Amino acid sequence: MVLIILVFYFEIHSSLFHLVQQLPNLANSLSYKFYVALTGTSSILSVFILLCEYLYFRRNGYSFIEQMSLNHLSPWINPEDGPQNQLERPNGFECKVWQNPMNLFRGSEYERYYNVTKRKALTFYDLGLSSQDHLNFFTCESDYEKPEAKIMMEAWRERLEQTRIEAARSALQINPEHPTALILLAEEKAETVTEAEQYFLKALNSAELAFKKSLAFYNQSNNRRGESEMKRDQNVLIYIKRRLAMCARKLGRVKEAAKMFKELTKEHDQRVQWLNSSLGENLIECYLEMGDYANAQATLAKYDDIALPKSATICYTAALLKARLVSDRFSADLACRRGPTEREYAAIEAIHRAVEFNPHVPAYLLRQKNLILPPEHILKRGDSEAVAYAFHHLKHWKNVDGALNLLHSTWEGTFRIIPYPLEKGHLFYPYPSCTEIADRDLLPSFHVVSVYPKKDLPFFIVFTAALFAVTAMLAVLTHQYPEVVRNTIYNFLQMVMAPFNWISLRVTSFISDFKTLKMMF
Repeated sequence: MVLIILVFYFEIHSSLFHLVQQLPNLANSLSYKFYVALTGTSSILSVFILLCEYLYFRRNGYSFIEQMSLNHLSPWINPEDGPQNQLERPNGFECKVWQNPMNLFRGSEYERYYNVTKRKALTFYDLGLSSQDHLNFFTCESDYEKPEAKIMMEAWRERLEQTRIEAARSALQINPEHPTALILLAEEKAETVTEAEQYFLKALNSAELAFKKSLAFYNQSNNRRGESEMKRDQNVLIYIKRRLAMCARKLGRVKEAAKMFKELTKEHDQRVQWLNSSLGENLIECYLEMGDYANAQATLAKYDDIALPKSATICYTAALLKARLVSDRFSADLACRRGPTEREYAAIEAIHRAVEFNPHVPAYLLRQKNLILPPEHILKRGDSEAVAYAFHHLKHWKNVDGALNLLHSTWEGTFRIIPYPLEKGHLFYPYPSCTEIADRDLLPSFHVVSVYPKKDLPFFIVFTAALFAVTAMLAVLTHQYPEVVRNTIYNFLQMVMAPFNWISLRVTSFISDFKTLKMMF
């Protein structure tokens, strides 16, 4: 039985070796048109895969084939390396999305931009975050008992702008002075900033009365319902005052806006810290617009504290104020020859600190990338924050003579200080690797997201590019020199098949000897 199995096994392999031996002759018998069609089809398929891979990489930041391999093949190769076994990132790597302290008005600014360009500046993800903010800060549990408040709770959840506006109008028919309905109309229906300001002024009176009433009720009852209503009314009142200050700033009443922002910064209630945490950025921008650099420096010193979260506004304003002292007479060639002075060194250090915090900003300030309207939410240290900062502060850098020249001459030196930003930082935490994904969700699709550090092309893009180059070259050579290519392929297959031919001869000799022995016994 064992002998029969061995004979059958070697007979099969002998047949396979025989087929392999025929490959050179088969390749030599095919016409050159077959080779042209084969190489041409391969080049077309490879360039199609290359284009798809490259476009996917430009849009998402990683290779589709690589991602599919990691998602579907890695669990089979190494089942223990699952998501639950990934090492947790330190606190400094957290990618938290923040409200833009200087976000624009949807009706008078974003909608006007859409009417001109037919491009949506806000993404669904950004609008969804704003909807969650409105529900968290402008509603409470007792709103279900009031019909106008219940309508507004549904309005904040709506995705369509016109539906939200109609809901706000329905709420105003029940209560003509409902503050959150007026807020929605000011943000989304008003076609000009002046019209939005009128809505906010009308909402301010009703919001102040509602807050006084809920505060008195809370002081008397001191229960959970009274606290939630008081907190909601306080949030609404602070929001209206802040947006009124933004209206004054946009209408050119900068001193009035600075005064309103400064009054809001005096609010130390922890329940509204979400509204006041970034008021310093608004105040600094107003002082820079007025050219009041002394008050800007004093405000910056208050907020540029190690215990407070940093931002591009804080870091780059510090760099701007230090650059202002030396930028008008700064020369890169002269500084290289004699060395920087003490003030120049301080300005360069401040620029390096700002660039380390957010390396995307200089490209917008130096007009190397086109600006777009900033989103309603930003990711600190990300491209969205850079867009928001440059949109409002580019003119302040232009107003300081030589500041952009100093920035252009020195900002790239930051990357020599931190050659591996994802592994080790210099003055801040290592640069988080998750900013690209969040920025792609916050910024519109027509904007090319800035990526730091620059990513190398994935292996599969390089591989498909090489495959396309080789197959295209073979197609051209086969078409131009068919006989040479055919002979080359024949000789190549003969060389490759030489070991198989030797093995086939040995197997055939063994089988014949084995059959002879079997007949003898």
